[in-house]
Amino acid sequence: MKPINKALTDIETVTLSHYDQNADAFWLGTKDHDVAQNYAAFLAPLPKNKPLDILDLGCGPGRDVSYFKSLGHRPVGLDGSEVFCKMARAYTDCTILHQKFLSLKLSDFIFDGIFANASLFHVPSQELPRVLNELKSALKPDGILFLSIPRGNDEGWSGQRYGHYMQLDVSKRFLEAAGFTMVDHYYRPFGKPLHEQPWLAIVAQASRNTEDSPEQ
Repeated sequence: MKPINKALTDIETVTLSHYDQNADAFWLGTKDHDVAQNYAAFLAPLPKNKPLDILDLGCGPGRDVSYFKSLGHRPVGLDGSEVFCKMARAYTDCTILHQKFLSLKLSDFIFDGIFANASLFHVPSQELPRVLNELKSALKPDGILFLSIPRGNDEGWSGQRYGHYMQLDVSKRFLEAAGFTMVDHYYRPFGKPLHEQPWLAIVAQASRNTEDSPEQ
C-alpha cells in the first residue's frame, strides 16, 4: 500500500469514484453476505420492543437499511457515493442521505444507534477523531455505535480505495478518546481460526455528561 500522499479531499474523491464505477458489481458481491452476527451484536444493547432510529453509515446499495426496516425500525442510510444512494433509495424506499464522511451534517441526539459496517475504515487516521466525535453527537444519550474494520497496522492506498486498518488496542483508544465505551468485540468470519478472521467488529456505547444531554 502507498503511504498518504494526497489531499484529504482527493482521498475521498478517488475512493468514492471507485464505488461509483463498480456499484453494480459491489451489490452483486455483497447483497447475500451473512452479517446476522453483526446485526445481533448491534441490536443487543439497544431497547427492545420499540422502533429505533438507526443510521446506516456507509449504507451502500441498501442491504442493511432494508433489514432494519423489515424489523419495524426507522433506518436512515448515508453514503458518499451518489450511485449507491440512488440504488438504496430505490431498493428500500427509505431516507438516504448523500453525505461524505469528512463533511457530515447530522443533527444532535437523533439516533438510537449507528451501524457502520465496513465503512469507517475509509476515514484517514488524522480525521477519525473528528468523525467519531460527530457520530457521538448524533447519538442519543447511551446510544450504540457498531463498526467493523479490517484488522491490521497499515494505512494508505489499496488500488483506488484508501483504508486505515487497525487492531483492537488502537481502535479502543480512538473510541475512548471520542467518549465511547467498548461493550463488545469479536472477529469475523465466525467460526474461523484467528489468522483467518481479517475483520474486527466492535460495539461501543456513547457516554455522555448530563450537561451534554438534550433537555427533557
